Amino acid sequence: MTRVIELVEHAPAVSVPLPDVIGRTLAAGGMVEATPDPYVSGRWSLRAGSKVGAMTFTAPDTGTPVTVRVTSKVPVARLFFLLGYAQNPEGIWRDGDVGLAEQSDLLPALAHAVERQIERALRQGLLQGYRAAEESALVVRGRIRESEQIRRRFGATLPIEVAFDDFTTDIAENRILRAAVERLLRLPGVPGGVRRRLLHQRARLADADALVRGQPLPAWRPTRLNARYHQALHLARAVLDGTSVEHAVGGLRVDGFLFDMNKLFEDFVTVALREACRARGHVARLQDPHHLDEAAAIRMKPDLVLYEPGGAVRAVVDAKYKAEKRDGFPDADLYQMLAYCTALGLPEGHLVYAKGNAAHAAHTVRHAGIVIHQHALDLDQDPPGLLADLQEVADLLVGTPRV
Repeated sequence: MTRVIELVEHAPAVSVPLPDVIGRTLAAGGMVEATPDPYVSGRWSLRAGSKVGAMTFTAPDTGTPVTVRVTSKVPVARLFFLLGYAQNPEGIWRDGDVGLAEQSDLLPALAHAVERQIERALRQGLLQGYRAAEESALVVRGRIRESEQIRRRFGATLPIEVAFDDFTTDIAENRILRAAVERLLRLPGVPGGVRRRLLHQRARLADADALVRGQPLPAWRPTRLNARYHQALHLARAVLDGTSVEHAVGGLRVDGFLFDMNKLFEDFVTVALREACRARGHVARLQDPHHLDEAAAIRMKPDLVLYEPGGAVRAVVDAKYKAEKRDGFPDADLYQMLAYCTALGLPEGHLVYAKGNAAHAAHTVRHAGIVIHQHALDLDQDPPGLLADLQEVADLLVGTPRV
């Protein structure tokens, strides 16, 4: 029987009894903020930050496995919308598309959604495509690799070193789906029924080579031929891009999966603003590199830089999903945006937050005249409301005057 510790992102710290080896692992890994209780031996103070998901710790000398589960303040269905839009604005995931109506926890919902989308993708059979292959053969197939033939065979005529395009199911799309399935099967907390269906999908994808851990994902390009795979591939990427916790330290086994809400919010806001500005005839670049100083020694990367059709910089945006100060937004964000505006020669800058205890605000910097806007995006809204609010921000960006 697994003991479960429930936390909520950015909620107050809780004190729980915890083996020291698990507490130290939590503290070192940055999964949650973990500090030993100074007054009671064997208890740790745990506080969740912006990473949501679950981690299970198992060790021979700690008895019952311990699962630390961090729940997002954002409903699971809304979280999937943010994730889906950030990855593919043209194919927004809706509750019915990923089957989240009865799902309340992140990992079971993710596993269920992946299995459902893979089932839809493979309903007509596995996709096949051409893949470059090289082998030693007794007959000529494709073209002869003359240099390899000389280097390996020393003038012998057989076997022949050949290169050819093989029509196969062992292509990037199927490899990515198989990797996502295997990642989910290694994680604790996947419901039994979903796990059985994932095992079935893994068997169907067995002819696709397994990916090597740590290597970049194989590249694939959306086309008409692989259209039925698109949703499944975007969801599989979400699984593979997420923070996977899977290692053993000093005999302690750690398994889990975490989403960083900071990155998820930043990706959604910047992609939505980029699409909205593109519709208004402007170009927006994400993580656009610039320099703060004239010597180009200090690099800076605003989340989004908006350009006019002629190429001049028009606006700058940073997205911030973070715990706020008790009385409003963190001051450090204002200093950072002031630096961006100064270096880019802009009279205004924009910060977009997940709405908490502060509403929209605008600050005019003394002796500089630069105005810094702080926008609050309410994530409790339905998707149309979220996008409508960002459309209003896009109107402000496009209308920002140049000096």
